[in-house]
Amino acid sequence: MKILLFGKNGQVGWELQRSLAPLGELVALGADEEAGLAGDFLQPDRIARTVRTVRPDVIVNAAAYTAVDRAESEPEAARLVNATTPGVLAQEAQACGALLVHYSTDYVFDGSGTQPRTEDDAPAPLSVYGATKFEGEQLVAARCARHLVLRTSWAYGARGGNFAKTMLKLAAERDRLTVVDDQFGAPTGADLLADLTAHAIRATLAQPGLAGLYHAVAAGETTWNGYARFVVEQAAQAGLALRVTPEQIERVPSSSFPSAAKRPSNSRLDTSRLRRSFGFTLPAWQTGVSRMLQEIIQTGGDNT
Repeated sequence: MKILLFGKNGQVGWELQRSLAPLGELVALGADEEAGLAGDFLQPDRIARTVRTVRPDVIVNAAAYTAVDRAESEPEAARLVNATTPGVLAQEAQACGALLVHYSTDYVFDGSGTQPRTEDDAPAPLSVYGATKFEGEQLVAARCARHLVLRTSWAYGARGGNFAKTMLKLAAERDRLTVVDDQFGAPTGADLLADLTAHAIRATLAQPGLAGLYHAVAAGETTWNGYARFVVEQAAQAGLALRVTPEQIERVPSSSFPSAAKRPSNSRLDTSRLRRSFGFTLPAWQTGVSRMLQEIIQTGGDNT
Protein backbone atom coordinates (compact mmCIF):
# COMPACT_ATOMS: atom_id res chain seq x y z
CA MET A 1 0.00 0.00 0.00
CA LYS A 2 1.22 3.48 -0.88
CA ILE A 3 0.29 6.46 1.30
CA LEU A 4 0.68 10.11 0.24
CA LEU A 5 0.86 12.57 3.16
CA PHE A 6 0.57 16.34 2.74
CA GLY A 7 1.56 18.77 5.50
CA LYS A 8 4.29 16.60 7.02
CA ASN A 9 5.91 19.47 8.94
CA GLY A 10 2.86 20.54 10.92
CA GLN A 11 2.15 19.23 14.40
CA VAL A 12 -0.28 16.56 13.20
CA GLY A 13 1.73 15.86 10.06
CA TRP A 14 4.86 15.24 12.09
CA GLU A 15 3.10 12.61 14.20
CA LEU A 16 1.46 11.09 11.13
CA GLN A 17 4.87 10.26 9.69
CA ARG A 18 5.31 7.96 12.68
CA SER A 19 1.83 6.44 12.79
CA LEU A 20 1.43 5.86 9.05
CA ALA A 21 4.86 4.34 8.36
CA PRO A 22 3.89 0.80 9.52
CA LEU A 23 0.91 0.74 7.13
CA GLY A 24 2.91 0.81 3.90
CA GLU A 25 5.17 2.91 1.69
CA LEU A 26 4.90 6.52 2.86
CA VAL A 27 5.51 9.53 0.63
CA ALA A 28 5.48 12.56 2.95
CA LEU A 29 5.51 16.10 1.57
CA GLY A 30 5.77 19.57 3.07
CA ALA A 31 5.15 22.86 1.30
CA ASP A 32 8.50 22.70 -0.51
CA GLU A 33 8.96 20.62 -3.63
CA GLU A 34 10.70 17.29 -3.07
CA ALA A 35 11.96 15.04 -5.86
CA GLY A 36 9.66 16.76 -8.33
CA LEU A 37 6.61 16.34 -6.10
CA ALA A 38 4.71 19.42 -4.90
CA GLY A 39 3.07 19.93 -1.53
CA ASP A 40 2.18 23.63 -1.63
CA PHE A 41 -1.61 23.99 -1.35
CA LEU A 42 -1.41 27.46 -2.89
CA GLN A 43 -0.76 25.59 -6.16
CA PRO A 44 -3.69 23.20 -6.69
CA ASP A 45 -2.66 22.23 -10.23
CA ARG A 46 0.69 21.00 -8.97
CA ILE A 47 -1.00 19.11 -6.13
CA ALA A 48 -3.14 17.35 -8.74
CA ARG A 49 -0.06 16.41 -10.78
CA THR A 50 1.63 15.06 -7.66
CA VAL A 51 -1.30 12.73 -6.96
CA ARG A 52 -1.27 11.51 -10.57
CA THR A 53 2.47 10.85 -10.35
CA VAL A 54 2.39 8.97 -7.03
CA ARG A 55 -0.94 7.17 -7.60
CA PRO A 56 -1.42 6.41 -3.89
CA ASP A 57 -3.89 4.04 -2.28
CA VAL A 58 -4.41 6.48 0.60
CA ILE A 59 -4.05 10.27 0.74
CA VAL A 60 -3.82 12.04 4.11
CA ASN A 61 -4.18 15.82 4.05
CA ALA A 62 -2.70 17.46 7.14
CA ALA A 63 -2.03 20.74 5.29
CA ALA A 64 -4.15 23.75 6.25
CA TYR A 65 -4.26 27.51 6.59
CA THR A 66 -4.51 27.79 10.39
CA ALA A 67 -3.73 31.48 11.05
CA VAL A 68 -7.25 32.16 12.32
CA ASP A 69 -6.97 35.93 12.74
CA ARG A 70 -4.88 36.54 9.62
CA ALA A 71 -7.47 34.67 7.56
CA GLU A 72 -9.85 37.59 8.13
CA SER A 73 -7.57 39.78 6.01
CA GLU A 74 -6.39 36.98 3.67
CA PRO A 75 -9.65 35.20 2.79
CA GLU A 76 -8.50 34.23 -0.71
CA ALA A 77 -5.40 32.42 0.56
CA ALA A 78 -7.36 30.73 3.35
CA ARG A 79 -10.02 29.53 0.90
CA LEU A 80 -7.43 28.26 -1.56
CA VAL A 81 -5.59 26.19 1.05
CA ASN A 82 -8.57 25.06 3.13
CA ALA A 83 -11.22 24.54 0.45
CA THR A 84 -10.23 24.84 -3.21
CA THR A 85 -7.14 22.65 -3.13
CA PRO A 86 -8.71 19.97 -0.89
CA GLY A 87 -11.53 19.88 -3.45
CA VAL A 88 -9.01 19.29 -6.23
CA LEU A 89 -7.33 16.66 -4.05
CA ALA A 90 -10.69 14.92 -3.60
CA GLN A 91 -11.22 14.83 -7.37
CA GLU A 92 -7.82 13.25 -7.89
CA ALA A 93 -8.40 10.76 -5.06
CA GLN A 94 -11.68 9.71 -6.66
CA ALA A 95 -9.99 9.36 -10.05
CA CYS A 96 -7.27 7.02 -8.75
CA GLY A 97 -9.52 5.17 -6.29
CA ALA A 98 -7.71 6.39 -3.19
CA LEU A 99 -9.09 6.78 0.33
CA LEU A 100 -8.80 10.46 1.32
CA VAL A 101 -8.33 11.54 4.95
CA HIS A 102 -8.97 15.22 5.67
CA TYR A 103 -8.95 17.18 8.95
CA SER A 104 -11.44 19.84 9.98
CA THR A 105 -12.28 21.85 13.06
CA ASP A 106 -14.79 22.84 15.73
CA TYR A 107 -14.70 26.32 14.16
CA VAL A 108 -17.30 25.13 11.62
CA PHE A 109 -19.85 25.67 14.44
CA ASP A 110 -21.03 28.95 15.97
CA GLY A 111 -20.17 27.90 19.52
CA SER A 112 -23.65 28.45 20.90
CA GLY A 113 -25.18 26.34 23.67
CA THR A 114 -23.46 24.03 26.10
CA GLN A 115 -24.01 20.57 24.60
CA PRO A 116 -21.35 18.74 22.58
CA ARG A 117 -21.99 19.07 18.85
CA THR A 118 -22.65 15.94 16.80
CA GLU A 119 -21.79 15.32 13.16
CA ASP A 120 -25.46 15.89 12.30
CA ASP A 121 -25.62 19.40 13.80
CA ALA A 122 -25.73 22.22 11.26
CA PRO A 123 -22.47 24.18 10.89
CA ALA A 124 -22.57 27.97 11.18
CA PRO A 125 -18.98 29.27 11.18
CA LEU A 126 -18.18 32.63 12.77
CA SER A 127 -14.92 33.32 10.93
CA VAL A 128 -13.24 33.10 7.54
CA TYR A 129 -11.15 30.23 8.86
CA GLY A 130 -14.23 28.30 9.97
CA ALA A 131 -16.09 29.02 6.74
CA THR A 132 -13.22 27.85 4.54
CA LYS A 133 -12.75 24.69 6.59
CA PHE A 134 -16.46 23.90 6.26
CA GLU A 135 -16.32 24.49 2.51
CA GLY A 136 -13.35 22.11 2.35
CA GLU A 137 -15.35 19.43 4.18
CA GLN A 138 -18.19 19.79 1.70
CA LEU A 139 -15.95 19.56 -1.35
CA VAL A 140 -14.15 16.48 -0.02
CA ALA A 141 -17.44 14.71 0.72
CA ALA A 142 -18.98 15.66 -2.63
CA ARG A 143 -16.02 14.73 -4.82
CA CYS A 144 -14.54 11.63 -3.18
CA ALA A 145 -16.77 8.76 -2.12
CA ARG A 146 -14.02 7.09 -0.08
CA HIS A 147 -13.22 9.75 2.50
CA LEU A 148 -12.67 10.25 6.21
CA VAL A 149 -13.16 13.78 7.54
CA LEU A 150 -12.01 14.13 11.14
CA ARG A 151 -13.09 17.24 13.01
CA THR A 152 -10.97 18.08 16.03
CA SER A 153 -10.43 20.93 18.49
CA TRP A 154 -7.65 22.60 20.46
CA ALA A 155 -4.97 20.45 18.79
CA TYR A 156 -1.43 20.64 20.17
CA GLY A 157 1.90 18.90 19.81
CA ALA A 158 5.07 18.78 21.85
CA ARG A 159 6.98 19.81 18.73
CA GLY A 160 6.92 23.52 17.97
CA GLY A 161 4.99 26.22 19.76
CA ASN A 162 1.84 25.52 21.73
CA PHE A 163 -0.40 26.94 24.47
CA ALA A 164 1.28 24.96 27.26
CA LYS A 165 4.75 26.23 26.36
CA THR A 166 3.46 29.78 26.30
CA MET A 167 1.85 29.38 29.73
CA LEU A 168 5.04 27.92 31.21
CA LYS A 169 7.13 30.77 29.83
CA LEU A 170 4.75 33.43 31.15
CA ALA A 171 4.34 31.69 34.53
CA ALA A 172 8.12 31.82 34.98
CA GLU A 173 8.32 35.52 34.07
CA ARG A 174 5.22 37.13 35.57
CA ASP A 175 3.53 37.38 38.94
CA ARG A 176 0.02 36.86 37.58
CA LEU A 177 -1.69 35.63 34.43
CA THR A 178 -5.11 36.29 32.93
CA VAL A 179 -6.63 33.54 30.77
CA VAL A 180 -10.13 33.34 29.30
CA ASP A 181 -12.61 31.11 31.11
CA ASP A 182 -15.66 31.19 28.82
CA GLN A 183 -14.49 28.98 25.94
CA PHE A 184 -14.95 25.22 26.43
CA GLY A 185 -13.25 22.37 24.59
CA ALA A 186 -10.92 19.39 24.85
CA PRO A 187 -7.16 19.81 24.29
CA THR A 188 -6.32 17.06 21.80
CA GLY A 189 -2.80 15.81 21.13
CA ALA A 190 -1.41 15.54 17.61
CA ASP A 191 -0.09 12.11 18.58
CA LEU A 192 -3.60 10.94 19.50
CA LEU A 193 -5.00 12.24 16.21
CA ALA A 194 -2.25 10.49 14.28
CA ASP A 195 -2.86 7.18 16.01
CA LEU A 196 -6.63 7.43 15.52
CA THR A 197 -6.02 8.18 11.85
CA ALA A 198 -3.84 5.12 11.28
CA HIS A 199 -6.36 2.80 12.94
CA ALA A 200 -9.28 4.39 11.09
CA ILE A 201 -7.51 3.98 7.75
CA ARG A 202 -6.97 0.26 8.31
CA ALA A 203 -10.55 -0.23 9.42
CA THR A 204 -12.04 1.77 6.53
CA LEU A 205 -9.99 -0.04 3.91
CA ALA A 206 -11.37 -3.31 5.30
CA GLN A 207 -14.92 -1.94 5.73
CA PRO A 208 -15.62 0.82 3.17
CA GLY A 209 -18.95 1.58 4.84
CA LEU A 210 -17.03 3.29 7.65
CA ALA A 211 -16.16 6.22 5.38
CA GLY A 212 -17.62 9.57 6.39
CA LEU A 213 -17.46 12.42 8.91
CA TYR A 214 -16.31 11.95 12.51
CA HIS A 215 -15.55 14.08 15.55
CA ALA A 216 -12.15 13.20 17.02
CA VAL A 217 -11.14 14.83 20.31
CA ALA A 218 -9.82 13.69 23.67
CA ALA A 219 -12.34 12.87 26.39
CA GLY A 220 -13.58 15.44 28.88
CA GLU A 221 -13.65 19.22 28.70
CA THR A 222 -12.07 22.32 30.17
CA THR A 223 -11.62 26.04 29.51
CA TRP A 224 -8.43 27.76 28.43
CA ASN A 225 -8.12 28.93 32.03
CA GLY A 226 -8.56 25.39 33.34
CA TYR A 227 -6.02 24.19 30.78
CA ALA A 228 -3.51 26.82 31.96
CA ARG A 229 -4.06 25.95 35.62
CA PHE A 230 -3.51 22.26 34.90
CA VAL A 231 -0.28 23.00 33.00
CA VAL A 232 1.12 25.18 35.79
CA GLU A 233 0.12 22.69 38.48
CA GLN A 234 1.76 19.77 36.66
CA ALA A 235 4.92 21.76 35.94
CA ALA A 236 5.23 22.84 39.57
CA GLN A 237 4.88 19.23 40.71
CA ALA A 238 7.67 18.33 38.29
CA GLY A 239 9.95 20.83 40.00
CA LEU A 240 9.89 23.76 37.56
CA ALA A 241 10.52 27.14 39.18
CA LEU A 242 7.43 29.22 38.45
CA ARG A 243 6.34 32.57 39.88
CA VAL A 244 2.63 31.91 39.33
CA THR A 245 0.51 29.29 41.08
CA PRO A 246 -2.67 27.86 39.52
CA GLU A 247 -4.79 29.96 41.86
CA GLN A 248 -3.09 33.13 40.59
CA ILE A 249 -4.29 32.59 37.02
CA GLU A 250 -7.18 35.03 36.80
CA ARG A 251 -10.41 34.05 35.05
CA VAL A 252 -11.49 36.62 32.45
CA PRO A 253 -14.04 36.69 29.59
CA SER A 254 -13.05 36.45 25.92
CA SER A 255 -13.93 40.12 25.55
CA SER A 256 -10.76 40.91 27.52
CA PHE A 257 -8.72 39.79 24.49
CA PRO A 258 -10.30 41.26 21.33
CA SER A 259 -9.32 39.43 18.15
CA ALA A 260 -9.96 39.78 14.43
CA ALA A 261 -11.74 36.41 14.27
CA LYS A 262 -14.49 35.45 16.68
CA ARG A 263 -13.82 32.17 18.55
CA PRO A 264 -16.62 29.71 19.35
CA SER A 265 -17.46 29.60 23.05
CA ASN A 266 -18.61 25.99 22.87
CA SER A 267 -16.05 23.77 21.16
CA ARG A 268 -17.33 20.56 22.72
CA LEU A 269 -17.56 17.76 20.14
CA ASP A 270 -19.52 14.53 20.61
CA THR A 271 -17.30 11.55 19.73
CA SER A 272 -19.96 8.83 20.04
CA ARG A 273 -19.92 8.03 16.32
CA LEU A 274 -16.13 7.65 16.24
CA ARG A 275 -16.04 5.44 19.33
CA ARG A 276 -18.95 3.30 18.19
CA SER A 277 -17.74 2.86 14.60
CA PHE A 278 -14.09 2.07 15.31
CA GLY A 279 -14.22 0.74 18.87
CA PHE A 280 -11.96 3.49 20.16
CA THR A 281 -11.54 4.38 23.82
CA LEU A 282 -10.51 8.03 23.96
CA PRO A 283 -8.19 9.10 26.81
CA ALA A 284 -8.96 12.07 29.05
CA TRP A 285 -7.45 15.30 27.80
CA GLN A 286 -5.31 15.50 30.95
CA THR A 287 -3.51 12.27 29.97
CA GLY A 288 -2.17 13.67 26.73
CA VAL A 289 -1.30 17.06 28.19
CA SER A 290 0.64 15.44 31.05
CA ARG A 291 2.63 13.35 28.60
CA MET A 292 3.33 16.38 26.44
CA LEU A 293 4.48 18.36 29.48
CA GLN A 294 6.87 15.58 30.49
CA GLU A 295 8.44 15.72 27.05
CA ILE A 296 8.72 19.52 27.16
CA ILE A 297 10.29 19.47 30.61
CA GLN A 298 12.74 16.68 29.76
CA THR A 299 13.93 18.44 26.60
CA GLY A 300 13.88 21.94 28.08
CA GLY A 301 11.34 22.98 25.46
CA ASP A 302 13.81 22.44 22.61
CA ASN A 303 11.79 19.81 20.73
CA THR A 304 11.19 22.02 17.71
